[in-house]
Amino acid sequence: MSFERTRIQQMLEASLPGPEYFVVGLTVSDTAVRPKITATIDGDQGIGIGELGSITRRLTRQIDEAYGEDAAYSLEVTSPGADQPLVSPRQYARHVGRTLSLKLAGGTEKTGTLEEATPEGIMLSEVVKEKNKKKTLDPALVPFADISEAKVVISFK
Repeated sequence: MSFERTRIQQMLEASLPGPEYFVVGLTVSDTAVRPKITATIDGDQGIGIGELGSITRRLTRQIDEAYGEDAAYSLEVTSPGADQPLVSPRQYARHVGRTLSLKLAGGTEKTGTLEEATPEGIMLSEVVKEKNKKKTLDPALVPFADISEAKVVISFK
């Protein structure tokens, strides 16, 4: 059985419990034996296990209705891990004050404190090394279009 990604995407969007939740990623494998559907969900204030369970139940019901209860598939609904890159502009707001590591479209890399998330991009106070010292630059706008990858730097201090 083949699952249509766009159809699953629509079902997933309809399964979200409120506008504060959004889809970060969706993969649908095309293996003939037991396709795997993996949905990554986040929220403006994060997402808990209760919400993930609710989304899983709603999505399972919709898939079973659309493809039949005998359809064999594996479903995983999860939140993005701490080591996962930020992929949606909506994810940045709750990380204000944390350190980000950016890879830019031109190949350059920046690390600094996320000061603000705007509709156009992020305000980043970049940390640069100067003569064996670290210096923090004034916040500068980094447009979302220029960011090829952004990760939150995990600190255990």
